[in-house]
Amino acid sequence: MLIEVFGAGCPKCEQVERVVKEALSDLNIIADVEKVKDIEKIVEAGIMMVPGLRINGELKSSGKVPKIEEMKKWIEETKES
Repeated sequence: MLIEVFGAGCPKCEQVERVVKEALSDLNIIADVEKVKDIEKIVEAGIMMVPGLRINGELKSSGKVPKIEEMKKWIEETKES
């Protein structure tokens, strides 16, 4: 599983990364978490507002910090498919 966090390093971007790691830890799931800070790559990914989040190439969130329960749901759904 690849989880990408898009953002140039703003506090909300850092918070999304923490929520991702906490959700993975709570679910006892191992995944690759990649921080994408390059503006060109962010635009190429179709992220219009940061922070952005993709799981296995599927856009899950843009412009907000997801709640931990929402993050866990997305991770579990992706793991099952």
